[in-house]
Amino acid sequence: MKPDRRYRLRLVTTLLLLAPIWAQAAALTDRKAVDAAFEQVMARYQLPGLALGIVEDGRVVYMRTAGELVAGEGQPIDEQTIFKVASNTKSMTTATLARLVDAGKLRWDDPVVKWLPQFRMHDPWVGREMQVRDLLIHNSGLRAGAGDLMLWPEPNSFTRADIIHGLAYLKPQRSFRSGYDYDNLLYIVAGEVAAAAAGGAPYEELVRREVFNPLGMTRCRVGQWNRAEVGNVAQPHMRQEGRNVPVREDGDLIRATTMDPAGGVRCSLDDMLRWAKAWLQPEGEAAGWLSPEQRQAVWAPQMPMPLSRRMREWDNSHFSAYGYGWRLADVDGAFKVSHTGTLMGMYSAVTLLPDKKAGFVMLINGEGDQARTVLNQVLVKHYTARDPALTVAHYAELLKREDAARPAAEKAPDTSSRFRATSSDLKAHLGTYRDPWFGDVSLCRDGDAVRLRARKSPMLTGIVQRVGQRYLVDWDDASVDAEAWLDFPASSTMRMSKVDPQADFSYDYEDLAFERVGGCE
Repeated sequence: MKPDRRYRLRLVTTLLLLAPIWAQAAALTDRKAVDAAFEQVMARYQLPGLALGIVEDGRVVYMRTAGELVAGEGQPIDEQTIFKVASNTKSMTTATLARLVDAGKLRWDDPVVKWLPQFRMHDPWVGREMQVRDLLIHNSGLRAGAGDLMLWPEPNSFTRADIIHGLAYLKPQRSFRSGYDYDNLLYIVAGEVAAAAAGGAPYEELVRREVFNPLGMTRCRVGQWNRAEVGNVAQPHMRQEGRNVPVREDGDLIRATTMDPAGGVRCSLDDMLRWAKAWLQPEGEAAGWLSPEQRQAVWAPQMPMPLSRRMREWDNSHFSAYGYGWRLADVDGAFKVSHTGTLMGMYSAVTLLPDKKAGFVMLINGEGDQARTVLNQVLVKHYTARDPALTVAHYAELLKREDAARPAAEKAPDTSSRFRATSSDLKAHLGTYRDPWFGDVSLCRDGDAVRLRARKSPMLTGIVQRVGQRYLVDWDDASVDAEAWLDFPASSTMRMSKVDPQADFSYDYEDLAFERVGGCE
């Protein structure tokens, strides 16, 4: 063998042997930066638990967890711990539909009434014209979160049939397909469409068959299951008196819920990283799971979204749109595909950067709104605009400035002068009231006080307080964290609205139109 050839062979061999070492060294450098962000977020926001994983080039390169399933009980969170992924369920619902399209059982432009003849919207024409794709892209014309009080707070007794019936009574705030307003109810309808197109199998069975099983997401759960048998299930928390307090804890039997197609899936970090890899590397383990045509449809801009000032200033973004269950945008010239999930005491995020062949997942079992925003931003910038100044502290400070600059009209008013209203104060308004989609509530004497109680949503019960000349409901359960004004435009009508304008839009009190139908029992 000639010397130069032997040299080249030794060089190639050396490079092959050193490649894994160099890869580890690169990962270790990255790990230090990510570890720092992870620890800073845990400390700054005093989270009860956090799970974070990163995928690069089809491989899991980072996985870290901290905290407890239930604060103070000593059971640690790990990569197999099951969290509620909330609205990250939506992309699993659209993937289920895409698989049915691939199988020839459904078309995106099918009228909804083809599969659900009973489906109606407030405007009959919209009900007739709405297609399957419209259920998924938040273009219905309804107010953001319209009808969500039929889904949350849980538990409640609203069924999916109630959702489909109630949609006909929800009044739009804009014309059909004219703008973006986030919606949950139509994802419930989408789940029912999938069930009908698949021959009657319930949504929960379909998502297991079409998503969990083929992708090896073995810890994911939806529908009814036994908590003790599955084990290692994170519980939601809220901050009370400086502590993380578990709220709405699961019993031994976790039941199927009406909201499953919009936000009912639970998965582990390991499962969600498999989910991320299935999208980032279609030729890998998920090869053949979904056709290129349907992958393109799901990630195509289907509905323009507002481009916020924050997106322009933080990310140099130029477009924002919604696909089928995914948010789409550009960040520093890179394509970003993402979604978040939020339920009481549970926060999730899935962020994919296809141009960078990278993505990450975070799962939180506490009040994690700002923590999620900050950590997500630091990680995105790790790939799109490396700058040591773009730290957790940097983005936390920007959020503080945003809040300080918020106009007074967008902040919660001072209600500290409140006192309990009496039955004499509200004598002219006591009775049973009915809304055509939400059903009955009672406004009746409770000892020396007055209590509002929703018949089909038992957590919506509280004592009426007086603030000046207005009334508000102080809900009994602290986890129902959006107090409501009560107003009486006429002697037989009652309206409700959020006390805090920034409260979760799913407390859609403004969509209620109560008429008095009887007295107190």
